[in-house]
Order: sequence, then structure tokens, then C-alpha cells
Amino acid sequence: MKIRFPLGRFLAVAVVSIAGAALPGGVRAADADYPVLSQPAIVSPKAAGAAMLGLARAGQRLVAVGERGIVLLSDDQGGRWRQARVPVSVSLTAVRFVTERTGWAVGHFGVVLRSDDGGESWVKQLDGVAAARLAEQAAAQMAQQGLPEAERLRESSLQLVEEGPDKPFLDLLFANERDGFVIGAYNLIFRTRDGGQSWTPWMSRVENPKGLHLYGVAQGGGGELYIVGEQGLLLRSTDGGERFAALPTPYKGSWFGVLAAGEGSVLAYGLRGSLYRSTDRGESWRAIDTGIASGLGAGLALGDGTLVLASQTGDLLTSRDGGASFQPAAGRKLPVTALAERADGRLAVASLRGVLSLDPPASPDSPLNTPAKGAVR
Repeated sequence: MKIRFPLGRFLAVAVVSIAGAALPGGVRAADADYPVLSQPAIVSPKAAGAAMLGLARAGQRLVAVGERGIVLLSDDQGGRWRQARVPVSVSLTAVRFVTERTGWAVGHFGVVLRSDDGGESWVKQLDGVAAARLAEQAAAQMAQQGLPEAERLRESSLQLVEEGPDKPFLDLLFANERDGFVIGAYNLIFRTRDGGQSWTPWMSRVENPKGLHLYGVAQGGGGELYIVGEQGLLLRSTDGGERFAALPTPYKGSWFGVLAAGEGSVLAYGLRGSLYRSTDRGESWRAIDTGIASGLGAGLALGDGTLVLASQTGDLLTSRDGGASFQPAAGRKLPVTALAERADGRLAVASLRGVLSLDPPASPDSPLNTPAKGAVR
């Protein structure tokens, strides 16, 4: 099966692969069936120019993840990059750090990796084979207990088992070093409360009967959690993630991401430059004119409160009023996949040609400056 996703989340045509290490729940993947999950990412002198799909800051360091399991590290604000040790060679789609040392990356075929040394090395905690078995086991236990959610989870687990580990995780959210969610294709969502040592299937806790893809997840200023997905799917949890209820959607196209913009304020962005803002925790939404027609695939709140959005064709938009309005900023016309704020305040941009750096907006009337020379290495 081939699964295509928006470029804003990552450039993806899924190809089956997985590793043979011991996994949560006593499940073990077959090396012979899915070798790329046990094959470390190849070290290449051209890695710095590879398609990078996720980007994060780990203390003073920048960490980028991308195709074929490549993870790049920079300790000089993006001037030079080197490859990290990665135990898989599947494409990685997103990365987040909760401290300067501890972070997670997710990717194709249900891969979840953890690092405790600032991205220098990674350990696989979950893959699609293990995820399917965990869902199957959880559904059986729920059925024995007579829980009404058992049937929904059983159907999900059967699909995961029968179709194999071809479904990627696309985003993740960790509140701290223990509590987190990973989300992905076909309503794929798992939760951990012990830093990834064990994972619990969460599909039955999400009001998504069509099994639509989940593209982005974020925590709002009031502690509520938001998930966005295809066909206008908007989900919110007000109980710490125990359950996600569907919200009325103002737009029927796909959302590619969600961004918290202050107390009670949240932005959902996606297809054809579509951007909507809510100031009442998702109860109502107002369209924001972006002036662009390409999909918005990345968003970031900077330390000074400035909001930045990036399109799949390289357009950059900034807001200094909590997302009530956005202005165009100078960018580069190449596919942008992720954003991060560097330790020096400049903006780091992941793209399909590596990572580049941009100067921050100097004033409300001043756009982002053009990239520095040699920013892409």
C-alpha cells in the first residue's frame, strides 16, 4: 500500500520496513521481513543537503530529521552539521525535545525513537509491527472487560496487523520526560506515561469514526490538547488527553498543523493557504486572510511572541498580534517542512534541500531578512 501525505508534514511515499529488536509488550519484529528497521542510517557526506522533514532545538543545539533515517546536529547555530547515530533507515517526519538532552523523533512505519544525549544517539521504542500487536492485545483485554470501545479498537488492530507496518507517525507532543502522544495516518495514536518504555493504543479515545489521518498536535495555553487532520478534522481534549472530542470545523479541507497562540487562542492551518483562528479554545473560528494559495505546512511561536507560518512553496508569514493578522516576510522559494528558533534568536528552516537560517523580524513593519550566505550546507 502507498500512502501519500501533504508535503507540509513530509514528503512521503511509504515503503515498508522495520527492525528486529525487542519491543514493548514482548513483541519482536522480523528482521528478514522489514530489514530497514534494523539497518542503521547510512552515514553520507551529502547528508546535510538531504530532505529534512522535522526540526527542533535541544538547548543550544539544532536537531534535524529526515529521509532515510538521517539525523543532523549543529552546535554552531546551523553553520556546520554532522550526522547522529540512528538505528533505523526509515524516513523520520518530526522531532521534539523536552530538555536539552531528552527528545523523541517519529517516522515511517510507526517508528518512535528516543534520545537522552541531545540527539547524538537514538533508541527505538516502537514500530508498526509492535504497534499492531499492542492494539490487538488491548482490544482483547477491553473485550474481556466488556468495554464499549473494544470493537472500535479491534477493527483498528485488525487493519494494522493485516496491512503491515506501512503507516507513519506524523507528529508528537510531550509535556515532560514521561507523558506524551504520537499521532499519524488512519487515526493512529499512541500514548505513553513512562517516557516511551511502554505505549498504549489510544485510537478508541478519539472521536474520528472515519479513521482520518492525524497531521498535527499541540497544547493550548489553558492546558487543552488539539489534534488536526484531513477533511477538516478538529479534535480537542479538556481532560489531559483522556479523550479527544470532535469540534465543529469551519473548513472541509485538510489541516496540516495547529499552533497555540496564547491563552485561549489557537490557529489551525492547512490546504490552499487556509488559516483559521479561535480565541475561545476551539468553540468558534474566524478565517484569517493569508494572501497565499499554497498549503501552510509549518508553524512556530517565537520566544518574543511572534508567530511564524511557512508554506510548502517557501512563503513566510509573521504575526505580532497573536494571530489576528499576518504579514508576508521574505523567504526562499523552496519547500519548507519545519521551523525552529535558534538559540541566538534567528529562525532555522528545514527544507527538502537541507536546513537554512533566516534573520528574525526586527520590528512590526520589518519582514524576515533574506537567508545568510552559506546557510544551507
